[in-house]
Amino acid sequence: MTSTTLANSNIFGWLLGYEAKRKQLLKKAPEGALRDYLSVPLPDINTLIDKVEILAVDFETTGLNAKQDKLLSVGFVTLKKQQISLKTSYHQIIKTKAQLEESNVIIHHITDSQKEQGQALAIVVEELLKALAGKVMLVHFARIEKQFLTEACYELYGMAPSFPMIDTLVLAKRRLDKRDVSYDPSELRLTNLRRKFQLPEHHAHNALYDAIATAELFMAQMSKANKDGKTPLKDVLL
Repeated sequence: MTSTTLANSNIFGWLLGYEAKRKQLLKKAPEGALRDYLSVPLPDINTLIDKVEILAVDFETTGLNAKQDKLLSVGFVTLKKQQISLKTSYHQIIKTKAQLEESNVIIHHITDSQKEQGQALAIVVEELLKALAGKVMLVHFARIEKQFLTEACYELYGMAPSFPMIDTLVLAKRRLDKRDVSYDPSELRLTNLRRKFQLPEHHAHNALYDAIATAELFMAQMSKANKDGKTPLKDVLL
């Protein structure tokens, strides 16, 4: 079996598993945002990427351990037909009892007073799930969004779906690995990848700005890898 065949097999198997889990959880999910999300099927994996609705998402958190740390802010924006819809932009700080560390505040610039005026986790996750229904999530370094969203869903609903994701970091890593030449892992940082594609500097570590920056990077990656717009969704999914 070739590596391409194996990769395709893994994708098909994963999506079948997702569909089975989605239908199973739909029967148990409480009324509300999670049930509404689970009610909407995924796009077909053979759909051309230009025809897939994508939601670029970014989280700021109190730390990197999803079991111990908390979601602090969520930002997202819709991407379709290689166009970012800024009118769909969403950014919200989350009210949490977690103590903010000074070293973390220096990065995300969210203060205790801003956190205290934030929205409840349930409200923010509900907005995210509404926006995600029928879409594929786009992130940079999927571990953070995947783990923290999963933990939030378990906390709120007692269950968590599998979220289909595209990771711009993974797409860049695949391209670098094909060269069979060593590279510095720092090349995979969002800011450095944007610079490589001659994209403008952005205000990093704000969830909405990072979501928009990720969407712009993905558009640049697709433009370089696929000028005729024929990339199917299955070729970019995790």
